[in-house]
Amino acid sequence: MDDAELMPGDVDLDVTHSAINFKDGLAVTGERPVVRRFPMIPGVDLAGRVTRSCHPDFKPGDSVVATGCGIGESHYGGFAEKARLQGDWLAHLPEGLTAARAMTAGTAGLTAMFCLLALERHGLTPADGPAIVTGAAGGVGSFAVALLARAGWRVAAVTGRGSEGDYLRQLGAAEILSRESLSAPGKMLQEQKFVAGVDTVGGTTLANLLAQTRFDGAIAACGNVGGMELPTSVAPFILRGVSLLGVESVRPRIALRRAAWTRLARDLDPAIIDAMRESVTFDQALDKARSIVRGAIRGRAVIVMPAAEDA
Repeated sequence: MDDAELMPGDVDLDVTHSAINFKDGLAVTGERPVVRRFPMIPGVDLAGRVTRSCHPDFKPGDSVVATGCGIGESHYGGFAEKARLQGDWLAHLPEGLTAARAMTAGTAGLTAMFCLLALERHGLTPADGPAIVTGAAGGVGSFAVALLARAGWRVAAVTGRGSEGDYLRQLGAAEILSRESLSAPGKMLQEQKFVAGVDTVGGTTLANLLAQTRFDGAIAACGNVGGMELPTSVAPFILRGVSLLGVESVRPRIALRRAAWTRLARDLDPAIIDAMRESVTFDQALDKARSIVRGAIRGRAVIVMPAAEDA
């Protein structure tokens, strides 16, 4: 493809880094109908340098990041050396974040931050009790563990990979729970264990989390790898005042996105971000995208583009 084939937008950029998300894996394998048009360049996350701009917020040479907003689904995404996007989808690379670290965060880090912000808007604090994160060794889960721990929460990390215990403790987890402890159907109300949670799984796991949430607690739900069904009842909501907070990360909502990027740059230890990253070349991207669907990736896989050599 050449520049003439890029889709409409008011900002052009050289892509220096992209990242591989679960949604990218679904696009590449075709296991779910993620792609909205064909042909499509996957890659819902990208970072790069502006080369042309008709948008008042950006000028050539600016370092920018973009996630969601239909990128990689209905608009050509980050698995390419060049991109043309709407300026309203972009944020300046925050001070304190390199492009590689920004892509280590990417949609996963932003989604985890959106979950933390939702819990904070709900009025919950670490003084109220412990928190739990499901799918903790994945991208969103890893960032949720790190962000909650950095904010002062005692975090229980749920994973199906017992070998990841040391990794999760390095991120800040105080307790490691097996995936099986939440994967079997349980009672609608169970022992109250947690006051807050970030769920990346859905299905029976989310139902059990709701049943174990303390009075007036809340679970921020952002994923469905365990299924779209939610086999629960109204009991946690009307008998314990539990709240289910839905979190989505696709719509532009650029003010929220830019605020979340600023908060990520402020709250995350660079060493923690680096511990989550596996850097891969562009030629390795498609195989890694297939691997993420099999649950074979820890943390985040970041694609380093040729243009990164000059970044």
